[in-house]
Amino acid sequence: MKQFYSSLLVSTCCIALSITSFARGADIPQTIRDEIKKRVDGEKTVGIIIAITDGKSTEYFGYGKTSSASSAAPSKRSVFEIGSISKVFTAILLADAVNRGEVKYDDPIEKYLPEGVKAPTKDGKSITLETLSIQTSGLPRMPSNFRPKDPTNPFADYTVEQLYEYLGKVKLRRGVGEKYAYSNVGVGLLGHILERATGQTYEELVVSRISNVLKMPDTTITLSEDMLKRLAKGHSGDQEVPNWDLPVLAGAGALRSTAEDMLVFLEANMGVRKTPLLKAMRKTHKSRANAGSPLMDIGLGWHIRKATKGQDVVWHNGGTGGYRTFAGFIQDPPLGVVVLTNSTGAGDDDLGFNLLNDSLPLAKFTPRDTTTVKTSLLEKYVGKYQLAPGFQFEVKLKGDRLLVKLTGQDFNPVFPESDVKFFYKVVDAQITFHTDDDGNVSALTLHQNGRDQKAQKID
Repeated sequence: MKQFYSSLLVSTCCIALSITSFARGADIPQTIRDEIKKRVDGEKTVGIIIAITDGKSTEYFGYGKTSSASSAAPSKRSVFEIGSISKVFTAILLADAVNRGEVKYDDPIEKYLPEGVKAPTKDGKSITLETLSIQTSGLPRMPSNFRPKDPTNPFADYTVEQLYEYLGKVKLRRGVGEKYAYSNVGVGLLGHILERATGQTYEELVVSRISNVLKMPDTTITLSEDMLKRLAKGHSGDQEVPNWDLPVLAGAGALRSTAEDMLVFLEANMGVRKTPLLKAMRKTHKSRANAGSPLMDIGLGWHIRKATKGQDVVWHNGGTGGYRTFAGFIQDPPLGVVVLTNSTGAGDDDLGFNLLNDSLPLAKFTPRDTTTVKTSLLEKYVGKYQLAPGFQFEVKLKGDRLLVKLTGQDFNPVFPESDVKFFYKVVDAQITFHTDDDGNVSALTLHQNGRDQKAQKID
């Protein structure tokens, strides 16, 4: 999903694009294959599976490995967490429920909340189901009472009671329907409301109304024994990390799937695969609000890149603790692309966009060489560094590797390219350590997105 946490290190917000040419057919050119190999061999990610379809033919290319204990490359049936791409499924469930007469787009959320649960309003205007899906509800990215006990599985202990408590206390900073603001809690709430409106769990809704209908057997939340065998293990850097569980906010990012299933899903959305869901899917593709850029709109769930030439691109990406994913398509001629990786970090959306339209450039990736730093020097870097009020870096040493954590995030390894310069593999960011005149470590500087942010050592 788009990154769940507010993060100084990882940003996966909507990408500004300029589309100027027509898409290629359903083939994966050697340039893309070479780029994938470069990224995996350069340890940007552990493994990638990329897939493309035009409704008549499909092609897959997997490279890297599915886990540290396996040499097998990801295949079309490897299972990944798809993160915030789940929001698109939630949107289709909403459109389908409207078609069934179970809910209405303009229903206020309080209609579906238990008696006694207060729903936030702004200027007397209620949040509606539609504004949850198009993310103009006024709700922020995450609930203020989100304080995970286990940061490696952060949503696992967030309860429905906490969600209701949050809704009763939150003050909307902007008017309902006024402005787009990406909100995990908003779409998670929508999934919960659909559960209450239908009497089915979110997983039951996805499986019965989408996965079974489209014959997507591996698109679900619960991992069967067979799916576990095919699971591509998530990674942060080169370390395997646990899978995420989202029992209450499932609609925001709980689903798992495969490249094979996701191509079926895109073919259904493009209309090249017959399905009774097409009417509902078409409603999710229609622009309903601006998404923070003159060239970016949002429909129900899907983001829509407005093309200056050629076609609009309908897309969404996702990210959980160990995965980054992308799904997108154009309509005429139909072409759909899926990119699934089993590593956290900045993601590889550019591969998908470039396949959809070769005028969209690939992101620059230059592998970095590492060097060896004496453990005695690494020990001097251990400590806490104040970046801003309420935000600090914590640096610790595990074996011969430095691990760095920013407030609200997990520890991630950094790798030395000199005695004082280190780089992340999970994101395009670097750190430089500084010493004072006496040779004591005094500060570090974060280099990211063209900015240098200095943090003084405080402990």
